Amino acid sequence: MDLKTATALRRLRLVSAPEAISFLLLLVCSVLKRTTEFDAVRPMGLIHGVLFILYVIFWADAWNRTKWDLKTAALYFVLSVLPTGGFFAERKLRREAEDAVIASRARREGVVEAS
Repeated sequence: MDLKTATALRRLRLVSAPEAISFLLLLVCSVLKRTTEFDAVRPMGLIHGVLFILYVIFWADAWNRTKWDLKTAALYFVLSVLPTGGFFAERKLRREAEDAVIASRARREGVVEAS
């Protein structure tokens, strides 16, 4: 895995958890708006919207660089629209990055053939 691909995956991983948190907070704000006088839907919606747009941009970049198959790319996109999906995406992306580092080290040390 080259540096640009690793960077694309890292960006996607780093924005996935905050995007999930902002989604959950937006849901809480929506409930509070309807049940109390507290109304923070507009600012929370703006924050979540920006994070979601960043997630989609970083997702598209990662898909382009990693050459994921359609199933994998769709999984990461669907995880972005589920309230807690960002947490699962972050965990899966972290494992993928760790596996890539291990494979790179093994190829460098001659343990496995380079592909």
